[in-house]
Amino acid sequence: MRIGLSCDIHQFAQNRKLVLAGVEIEYEKGLLGHSDADVLTHAIAEAILGALSLGDLGSFFPDSDPKYKDISSLILLAEVYRMMDEQGYQIGNIDSLIMMEEPKLAKYKKKKKKNIADVLHCNLNQVCIKAT
Repeated sequence: MRIGLSCDIHQFAQNRKLVLAGVEIEYEKGLLGHSDADVLTHAIAEAILGALSLGDLGSFFPDSDPKYKDISSLILLAEVYRMMDEQGYQIGNIDSLIMMEEPKLAKYKKKKKKNIADVLHCNLNQVCIKAT
């Protein structure tokens, strides 16, 4: 068993979509980044990479590479899952926390959870997404 821990922070920006766990959130701003800037998916992917002692997302998906421009972070997470699977590991449990003052995220909770569980080939009861 291996345990990973990570966090990710992006600033809000105009003319960007706000995407969390692959779900587009209704809001007037999005998160700034080279990919879709999905901080939740990035943090989960980096926690997995950390648990595998492989480094960080930037090592595998550099922001200097145009093929990752605006890419869905769920695609990146799927590649991280492939790396984990190759090493013979599987998800035990994911406990995540999104910290932001706004917008409210409750109505998106089930879809976010399903997207993460689907990409990581685990059950919904193995994924917890909290917001504060």
